[in-house]
Amino acid sequence: MMMNDKPFSIDLGRLRSREKDRSPAAVERADRVGEELGFIDREPAKKRGRKPSPRTGQVHAKVLPPVAEEIANEARRRGVQQGVIIEEAWDLYKNRIK
Repeated sequence: MMMNDKPFSIDLGRLRSREKDRSPAAVERADRVGEELGFIDREPAKKRGRKPSPRTGQVHAKVLPPVAEEIANEARRRGVQQGVIIEEAWDLYKNRIK
């Protein structure tokens, strides 16, 4: 058996990138195939925030990094999911404005 100095190597010179087809027809075809496979656009069109997940109805909150870190730390400390912290905060908010 012949030993090679390099156990694994890739000739990067042979790799090539291709230009993507960005025509409206190609984009529409990709969108249609994605929808058929269950993928939908969850990014907002003009409204702020993110569309809820079609499967669970879950709304994804976007918060500042320091707030996200505090929520994550509290969830870890208590051994619960971050959503529990957010649900409790929402309940406190609703009771306060009544």
